[in-house]
Amino acid sequence: MMLYLKVSTKLMYWSLVGGFTGLTAAREIMRDTPEKKVMVVDANEVGFGASGRNGGFSMTLFGMEPETTVMRWGKSKTQEAQNYMQQAVAYVHDLVEKENLDSDYEHTGMWRVAYSESQEKRLKKTYDLLTSLAKPNSYQFYDQSKVREKLNAPQIRAAIFEPETGILDPCKHVRAIKQLAEKAGAKIYENTAVVDIRKGGDGTIVKTNQSTINAKKLILATNAWSHTLAGPKKIRNRQRPAWTYQIVSEPLTKEEWQTLGWQDRMSIEDNRQLVHYLRITKCGRITIGGGDIAYEYGKEMDKWHDPKIWQALEDHFHWLFPTLKHKKVDYKWGGAVSANFDMVPEIGFIGDENIIYSSGCIGHGVSLTQLNGRLIADLISGIDSDISKFWIVNRKALPMPPGNFLAYLGVKTLTGILKGVDWYEERGLKSRVPSPH
Repeated sequence: MMLYLKVSTKLMYWSLVGGFTGLTAAREIMRDTPEKKVMVVDANEVGFGASGRNGGFSMTLFGMEPETTVMRWGKSKTQEAQNYMQQAVAYVHDLVEKENLDSDYEHTGMWRVAYSESQEKRLKKTYDLLTSLAKPNSYQFYDQSKVREKLNAPQIRAAIFEPETGILDPCKHVRAIKQLAEKAGAKIYENTAVVDIRKGGDGTIVKTNQSTINAKKLILATNAWSHTLAGPKKIRNRQRPAWTYQIVSEPLTKEEWQTLGWQDRMSIEDNRQLVHYLRITKCGRITIGGGDIAYEYGKEMDKWHDPKIWQALEDHFHWLFPTLKHKKVDYKWGGAVSANFDMVPEIGFIGDENIIYSSGCIGHGVSLTQLNGRLIADLISGIDSDISKFWIVNRKALPMPPGNFLAYLGVKTLTGILKGVDWYEERGLKSRVPSPH
């Protein structure tokens, strides 16, 4: 059932905006302090943003790459981030099991794969780093012969297998969390856009397209949409949206699955800079996303369709699985993820700590954002916990260049560098990884 906010003024103890992050925070706050009033508002329907459009990977990858995190923040903080992400995956897994959520969750593990010799060498270095950060037996390295035992994908040279990760249907999962938040006592208002945010009352005045709310505390879990917000300028230059796209194949037959293998049903992500990600759906299809990304100039959020990238994904699907070259695409879509300039997630307070924001999930946010919701609930409620001390809280992130043009130019430059690395590492392949043209 959709709820619409029609009151002219309503005093709330807390007010939230968002998907996985905001809904999880709402539920956790209500569980901690059921006497409080918690409101969640969304400009569209719950799950309209990245929470309902992502690849469905509950994974431990933090930011861009572990090597990047070590270079920017050091090994100690990378170790802490690794522990946090493993806890995040466990949080999602436990939630699904304890609440019996209809999320199509499967705890099948994940492969990170390499196509070229250069990528394989880098993958081995990543494996060495990850094994130094994680608990014993958290990762296994597969050479090409081991890969071929499990999957008929001749383009894959090597893989890192991480057993303790999961896959899910993100749209079903975010709606299940919405139900949990409502069950805990949170009020959720969809199709309620925030048009202004300013100080006032005993906290923050939030004006929507239907009403005005006096919020004692405000959580801006808007991620990729943060630069469009009216109100605090600090959050608008923390990130920019990166548009990523997915396609879903028609169902595979029993014979096609037998030829392909993939009996372990693990998710797959390659170790390119502009990654591809793949998983099996409950209904026997393969979904693939990623590859090239798109950006917009200014505040527009209207890149839902990109036929060239969709075609490149279809080409990549057929390139990776030559036994499935006859399979067609049944569904396709796009969506925006939040990218910080230094490629590391961020949570922080604004001003007098009446407002808290979250951004920069870099497309790896299914598990991260849900544990972030628990972390934010701790911060808002003043609970001193292990996760509330996580170093991304109030970190000094690199801001986006000021102004729409410089921000756009900065993002395009960074993307160009990443594409250049992929081209260089794949230059020796007899059959190149497909790209948009």
